[in-house]
Amino acid sequence: MTDLGLPEDIEACLFDLDGVVTRTAVVHAAAWKEMFDAFLRERDGEGFAPFTAADYDAYVDGRPRADGVRTFLASRGVELPEGGPDDPPAAATVHGLGNRKNELLLAKIRTDGVEPYDSTLTYLHAVRARGLRTAVVSSSANCRDVLRSIDAEGLFDVRIDGVVAAERGLPGKPAPDTFLAAARELGVEPARAAVFEDALAGMDAGRAGRFGYVVGVDRVGQADALYAHGADTVVTDLSELGGDA
Repeated sequence: MTDLGLPEDIEACLFDLDGVVTRTAVVHAAAWKEMFDAFLRERDGEGFAPFTAADYDAYVDGRPRADGVRTFLASRGVELPEGGPDDPPAAATVHGLGNRKNELLLAKIRTDGVEPYDSTLTYLHAVRARGLRTAVVSSSANCRDVLRSIDAEGLFDVRIDGVVAAERGLPGKPAPDTFLAAARELGVEPARAAVFEDALAGMDAGRAGRFGYVVGVDRVGQADALYAHGADTVVTDLSELGGDA
C-alpha cells in the first residue's frame, strides 16, 4: 500500500461529492424528508408513516433524483405518473416530486451554505501531488455549482455529474456507468482506479464496475453495510488513509 492508503497500481481516484467531498449529504437527507413527509401526509393523512434515515440510506442516497423518488415510492407500494423533467414542483409525478426536493435543497444551501470536508480537500491535494488523476462522480445536477462554492472545481480533471449523465444517457448509481465514464475520460482502466463513496448505491457501483479499490466513507455508522455492499476498506474520514499534502 502507498502512503495514500491505496494499492500500488492505482492511477486514478474517483470521488463522490455529497458526503465525501462536501457535507451536503445531511442537507439532501433533510430536503428528501421534508418533501416526502409532506407528500405522504397529504396522501395518507396525519397517521402517515414518515420518511426515515433508513429509507434515505436504502432507497435514495447516491441515486439520481428521479430514481430515488421511484425507488422509495415503490417501497411504500405507491405508483405515480412519470411526468417529465420540466414538471412543476407541485405536480404529483415522479419528476414533480424530484423537482420539489431540489427546490427545497437549493433553498437550504442558499440559507446555510456548503461546507467541505477539509480532510478530503487535503487528501485530494496529496493525491494530485503524487501524480494520480482525479474525477468527481455525482448524481447531483448541482455538482459544478457546489464545487465552485468551495473553490474546489480545479481539484478534479473530470466531472461526471447528473447533468453529464442526462446528456449522455448514462444510468445512475448503483449502475457503474458514471464511474466507468470517468475512468474512460481519465484514460485509466477500472482496475487501476479507486472509488471513494459514502452511499450503499455507490458501493454497488464500485463493485459492479470491478474497480481496483473501493473506499467506503462511513459518516453515519453504517460500516458493516458498506462492507456488505462491496467496500475494500471503510474509514470515517479520509485522513485515516494518510496522504498529508
